[in-house]
Amino acid sequence: MKKLRSIVFPILLSLTIHFFPQIVLQSHASPDDYIRHPARSVIITQHHRSQSDPQQVHISLAGKDYARVSWVTDDKKVSSKVEYGKMPGNYNVMATGENTSYKFFFYSSSKIHHVKIGPLEPGTVYYYRCGGSGPEFSFRTPPPTFPIEFAVLGDLGQTEWTVSTLEQVGNKDYDVFLLPGDLSYADFQQPLWDSFGRLVEPYASSRPWMVTNGNHEIESIPIIIPHSFKAYNARWRMPYEDSGSSSNLYYSFDVTGTHVVMLGSYTDFDVGSAQYKWLEADLAKVDRKKKTPWVVVLLHAPWYNTNIAHQGEGESMRKSMEELLYKAQVDVVFAGHVHAYERFTRIYDNKADPCGPVYITIGDGGNKEGLALQFKEPTSPLSLFRESSFGHGRLKIINETQAHWSWHRNDESNSVLADEVWLESLSTSRECQNILNRQESSSSSSSIICDEL
Repeated sequence: MKKLRSIVFPILLSLTIHFFPQIVLQSHASPDDYIRHPARSVIITQHHRSQSDPQQVHISLAGKDYARVSWVTDDKKVSSKVEYGKMPGNYNVMATGENTSYKFFFYSSSKIHHVKIGPLEPGTVYYYRCGGSGPEFSFRTPPPTFPIEFAVLGDLGQTEWTVSTLEQVGNKDYDVFLLPGDLSYADFQQPLWDSFGRLVEPYASSRPWMVTNGNHEIESIPIIIPHSFKAYNARWRMPYEDSGSSSNLYYSFDVTGTHVVMLGSYTDFDVGSAQYKWLEADLAKVDRKKKTPWVVVLLHAPWYNTNIAHQGEGESMRKSMEELLYKAQVDVVFAGHVHAYERFTRIYDNKADPCGPVYITIGDGGNKEGLALQFKEPTSPLSLFRESSFGHGRLKIINETQAHWSWHRNDESNSVLADEVWLESLSTSRECQNILNRQESSSSSSSIICDEL
C-alpha cells in the first residue's frame, strides 16, 4: 500500500495542478484567531571589528557563473580585492574590483568595495576573504538544475521583528534571497544604512541577495538633495549592465531555469520611457522552452491591493506595463510597500485570467512602521488570502512545470505556515499560448484594416 501511494500521489498531484493550477492546499491557521503584535523599536547594529576589517558584507549574482562581493571598510587604504577558494583558508584565486564613497549632508560614507568573482561552479560552497584581512566568509552558489528555492520578503527594516523574521528565514535552507524594495528604512539617516548592512551580513554574505528599490530608498529633497537613490546605488549594486539596463534601479538575471525581472516603481515607467523600452526588449529575449521556463517579476508598489494602505499607488505603472507582462506570460509578480501579506488569483486588467500572473504582496518583513491592519470589505473575489502579519515567503520551483509557494507567519519566535499553493508555469500552457496567438492575429488584422482605410 505504501509503495502504491508513492506512485499514485505524484500522478494525482500533477493532474490537480494541471487542471486546477490555483488550488490552495490548505490555509493552516485562521488569521481571525491570531493576535497581531505591534511594531517594535529599531535595532542599531554596531561595528566591532577593526577599521581595516570588512563589514556589511553581501553577495549578489553578477552574470552567468559570476557573483559580486560588496563590503565596507572604515580604512580607506584597504584594497578592493577578494581571495577565494573551495576549502577553508585556502584561497587559490584572487579578484580585484572597484570602490566608491558618497557624501550626504554632514555624513561621509566609508569606502564601499565591489568585486566581481568567477567563473564559479554551481551548487558549490566558496570560502572568501575581503581586502586581504579579517574574518573568513562562505557562500553557496545556486544549483545547476531544478529544484531552486527563493526566500522572498519586502519592507525589511531593522527592528526586533526584522531580526526574528531573518532568523526564521535562516532556519531553513534556501538558494537566493529576493527583496522587492524598502531595505534599511534609513530615511536620510545615513548611519542606519551602515547598521542595516551589519544586521543582514550573516545572511547576505552566505547567499546571494537580489534587491530592488522602494520609496524609502529615494532619499531626495528638491533642490537640496536633487539626486535620488544615492546611498542605495552606492551600497547595493545589482547586475543591471549584464541585462542591458542603463540603471541600477531596474534589471534582470537568470538563475537555475528562472528569469527574474526587478522593476523600479520610482523611476520613469511610462510607455516610451527607458525602463519600458528595456523591459519590452528584455522580455522579448526570454527563451521559455530551452533556458528559463519560469519568469518572475518583482517591484515595490503593488498593482493589485485590497488593503486600505497605499490604494492605487501602483496603478499608473500597471496601466503602462501590465500588457508587457501578460504577453510574456509572466508567472508571478511580487510586490512590497503594503505592510501585510496578500495573494491574488491569476489576473489581467482587473479580471481573473488563467493566463495572467499570480500577484503576491509580501511587504511584511519587519519594518519600523508596523502592519497595515485594514483591508477593504467585502473581500474581492480576486484576493484569495490576506493577512496583516509579519512573515516571509518561499518559492520553490520543483521543475520546468511545477512550483510551490508558501507564506510563513512570524508568530513571535515561531514560523507558522499559514498559506500555500501549487503553481504551474504558463510556459507549458497550450491554452494560454493559443489565446495569445489569437489576440496577436486579431491585432494584426485590425492593423491591416486601418492601413487600408
